[in-house]
Amino acid sequence: MKIICFGDSNTYGYDPRGYFGGRYDAESRWVDILAAETGWIVCNMGQNGREIPSAVPAFPADTDLLIVMLGTNDLLQGCSPEQAAERLERFLLDISLARSKILLIAPPPMTLGEWVPSQQLIDDSHTFAQLCQRLAKQLDIRFADAGKWDISLAYDGVHFTEQGQKTFAARLLEELK
Repeated sequence: MKIICFGDSNTYGYDPRGYFGGRYDAESRWVDILAAETGWIVCNMGQNGREIPSAVPAFPADTDLLIVMLGTNDLLQGCSPEQAAERLERFLLDISLARSKILLIAPPPMTLGEWVPSQQLIDDSHTFAQLCQRLAKQLDIRFADAGKWDISLAYDGVHFTEQGQKTFAARLLEELK
């Protein structure tokens, strides 16, 4: 099975503990854990700082599953949950793969921290997750809410801890079975 994971720094495996913000080891990144546990070919298209793109990359036609988890950076950059959901809808509609091959994951809600100074951002991240669920239903694509997976976040209120990466992988594997 060929899987593409398209997302932001949490998909990339960003490690917020280092001064220059490196990357967790492969044994701790959810994308790499997914590949190791299943034997599937898993392509990590996570990118630090990625907002929902206005143009869709050309995903290979033989992709069996495209996992999309985006939106946190859009909220951090001042988008409302509704604006982020509109961006996400345009993005998803432009993907040329069959709808059955797309899994939309609502990112875990933010928590108070270095990057999240206000309750409003936390509330917005909860609202965004609800809008993602509605959007997935409307577009007839698969959906998972990582907000229900008890993912531990780092001091910044945004990035997964090392344990959070492992928990995310375990919960995603349950979702895919």
